[in-house]
Amino acid sequence: MSAAGWLRAGLAFFVLNTLLTFENRWPGLGVRFMPRLSFELCLGVALLAGWVAWRGVLSARAATALAAGFVALVAVRYADVTAPAVMGRPVNAYWDGRHAVELIQVVGQSWSWWYVAGAAAALLLGMVLLLLVARRAIATLASALAWPALRRGSVLAAGALALCFAAYVPDRRDTRWFFSLPLTPTVLHQGLLLSQAMWPEQADAALGPGPAFDTDLHALHTPQGPADVVLLFAESYGAVTLDEPALSAALAPARDRLQAAIEASGRQVVSARVRAATFGGASWLSHASLLSGVATTDPIRHDLLLTSDKPTLVQHFARHGYRTVGWMPGIKRPWPEGAFYGFERFADDARLGYSGPDVGYWRIPDHAAMDLLQSQELAAPPATSATRRPVFAVFPTVSTHAPFHPLPALPGEPAGSGYTDSLRYQFHWLARYLEGTASKRLVLIVVGDHQPPGGLAGRDAPWDVPVHVIANDPALLHRFQAQGFTPGLRPEGPALGAMHELTRVLLLAFDGRAEPH
Repeated sequence: MSAAGWLRAGLAFFVLNTLLTFENRWPGLGVRFMPRLSFELCLGVALLAGWVAWRGVLSARAATALAAGFVALVAVRYADVTAPAVMGRPVNAYWDGRHAVELIQVVGQSWSWWYVAGAAAALLLGMVLLLLVARRAIATLASALAWPALRRGSVLAAGALALCFAAYVPDRRDTRWFFSLPLTPTVLHQGLLLSQAMWPEQADAALGPGPAFDTDLHALHTPQGPADVVLLFAESYGAVTLDEPALSAALAPARDRLQAAIEASGRQVVSARVRAATFGGASWLSHASLLSGVATTDPIRHDLLLTSDKPTLVQHFARHGYRTVGWMPGIKRPWPEGAFYGFERFADDARLGYSGPDVGYWRIPDHAAMDLLQSQELAAPPATSATRRPVFAVFPTVSTHAPFHPLPALPGEPAGSGYTDSLRYQFHWLARYLEGTASKRLVLIVVGDHQPPGGLAGRDAPWDVPVHVIANDPALLHRFQAQGFTPGLRPEGPALGAMHELTRVLLLAFDGRAEPH
């Protein structure tokens, strides 16, 4: 093969590789070149070499079909690198597809017809040009692979690269540093999600049974009416705060202050431990596990759950007359999959109504978010307090999230930094809230969503997290004690079970028809 042939083959491979290895140009929707190697392309060249050795030529129809498949992979690559940058999470074909349809409808209503037509024509032209470029590059490679030496070299190179890919050992042997992240896992995962969404019975079988949600909420009734319930997911609040002696001692004054505030406000607290669905991060796995009663211990099960019709605590409270509120100060991007839970009101960063100073990346301090929840949802004017519907609110906190800095300052108290100070802040603002504006008929459930990262929790730390139930109804708290909770803020004994098993504990405790065992 001539030097010009080598150059054409190398250029064709470079173009195809670039189209499968680009990265997002953050922030925004653009892309940038990344000097990495596509593992799938290397295998594809080896397969193409085998085809050429067998058939001797690549037909025009076959080249077009391969180019169309390649363009589809480029689209997958774009979604795979753009979704985390724009939405802060991996792509989800099921939910993002639905959101894209809604976005197109909005655009169609707000743009003029000629602007929409121009954008559609530009997109179509771009796809055609990409198809032509891919077809030309694939045909060029196929022609070059007619040379036996290049065929043998491509197969040997693919074998060597496959060995490098297989020899990778996390945190010990990095033999993939020159590879771009492969697309095959994304394609398989999204295909699984879409197939399960189209056949819900498959999703139900894969997820397994959850609680029946067949209980009532009569144990929450008080002489003043049904109690409001706030399920507060305390970010990174793990059992290390109880088990690690130095950390436990450092937090003891703040924990004791919270205990005193609970008692001074006429309330009591019972506590337990449960095993979180995740460790050190991925809080949404624990949130989904508790709200659904289904174990979502990995992203695949979580995404599958959100395509199912499994019932949740949110829907359970709504059926019993509660106003359901998702209070989410940490969500700063579109979250279409949140529709799975069915909150009557969903308030994210932009819709909480916060007008104070920004504090770190998460912007809204937990105590300010709680004050807004209290004023907007939990505190009714006297004229309507007797008729206001009870509220079930889900509030994942953010101020104790890594990197635990900077922290807000409460009035009269200095701001701190680090994990210990973030937990002090959490105990202090909860104490102030319970001493101040919290309604007497409020039931506050505080659940740690996971342990902090391993550098703080320690090596081989358990996945346990504390759970506290704070209320002024001794009979209700006795129902929790009957299921293994102990008085105070320091739970005794082993974990009651996994996070998704806590759902059934809550359902039984709130059910007024029978005493839980």
